[in-house]
Amino acid sequence: MTRSSEKPPSVIAARLQSPAGGGAFSISGVSIGVFLIDQPDHRISLGSDKPVDTPLSAQQGWLLPAGAQGVCEFDEAHEFLSVEISAELLAEVGLDRPAHIAPVFGAIDPLALQMSKTLATLSDAAPTLYRQTMDRALAAHVAQLAGEASPDVQAIEDVRLRRAISYINDNLANDLSLETLAAEAAMSPFHFARAFKKATGRSPLQYAIKERLDLAMMLLKTTALPVAEIAHRVGYEDVSRFGKHFKRHFNNTPGSMRA
Repeated sequence: MTRSSEKPPSVIAARLQSPAGGGAFSISGVSIGVFLIDQPDHRISLGSDKPVDTPLSAQQGWLLPAGAQGVCEFDEAHEFLSVEISAELLAEVGLDRPAHIAPVFGAIDPLALQMSKTLATLSDAAPTLYRQTMDRALAAHVAQLAGEASPDVQAIEDVRLRRAISYINDNLANDLSLETLAAEAAMSPFHFARAFKKATGRSPLQYAIKERLDLAMMLLKTTALPVAEIAHRVGYEDVSRFGKHFKRHFNNTPGSMRA
């Protein structure tokens, strides 16, 4: 019997070296990078072609969301650790929206830093229970770090409302009616709307708009997708309407985020 091919690894970790220069990058999973040497002239851009000065020292680095694209430049030979966590593994530990993680440059969470270093030393080893445990531990810790960005949602005790919120976040590109959300929460539209606003401080529609615009901001900063495509991905068929909502929310136009 022929054995089926093995699944790609859930976490890819390696110690890398690069001559001075840099270039464009595109990642599929969540990425953690750790600089091993100082790079005072390091420059990076996310979602645009205009790198910004971002000096980083040894033991500093980045945490980038899934799907991030950009350009990285450095004037000296570079040595760094690179760790990429698959969306599938992150989903297993409860992080369903890895593209929503806020980018971080500079100091890295100490535990994430240590686990990334350990995994990089195991990059050439065959899969083992220890390696699989480390992969999952890092993914779970990243999920926890990402979860800390929305304590207001985590604090909601009513599981029906949390189920509705998860539905909103999973369907930002689709039509979201009050009736659909109420049904997801197994409540009447009237009682659902009142309970939702009391728990979150926003109506269901206001909450959905905020989540859509926050995701749009993340996509503008971390990808090179056209504004029209981003508008479509966050549930806006009318780009002009998207632009108006975006400017009202952030006091800036979508295009200015890439200026």
